[in-house]
Amino acid sequence: MSSREQLETWIARSALGSRTDFELLYNATSAKLFGICLRILNNKSEAEEALQETYIKIWNSSSKFIAGEASPISWLAAIARNSSIDHYRRRKPTSDDLSKAEMIADDAPSPEENALLSNDVERLNLCMAELDERHASALKNVYLSGWTYVEAAEELDIPLNTIKTWIRRALVSLRDCLNT
Repeated sequence: MSSREQLETWIARSALGSRTDFELLYNATSAKLFGICLRILNNKSEAEEALQETYIKIWNSSSKFIAGEASPISWLAAIARNSSIDHYRRRKPTSDDLSKAEMIADDAPSPEENALLSNDVERLNLCMAELDERHASALKNVYLSGWTYVEAAEELDIPLNTIKTWIRRALVSLRDCLNT
């Protein structure tokens, strides 16, 4: 690898339009920058394209590099990294990507399942209407509102064991109603 001073000189002269110095910069740094591109893209031809984009950016922005302020190799590596990331984001989905997307389960119910669910909801509502109002209220507060048995007992001002009994009886009644 070339010294920091050599890299700074080649970048500065490239900013002035020296193709010879740009070629020297390329020869000295392309292997390292290609490695960065390849590591990000994991594809040789895409890494080569990203490396080409990197050197175009280096040629166009070499006048922005300030010697002594930043490490020249770090500056070059950052451009390579950003070019590779940009290239990665522009990728078209591959067949592997599509097959992975197809493997993701669709949790949404089908129209048939929606119809069955709506029937189940209607049946559940009818069965809930048959319950004692206090038992149904305790059941809803515990299972739908997330109350603990203790909170339900305190809120309804009844003993804890009574709440447990009401909820147990309500669940048994619902099961029997739904199974008929």
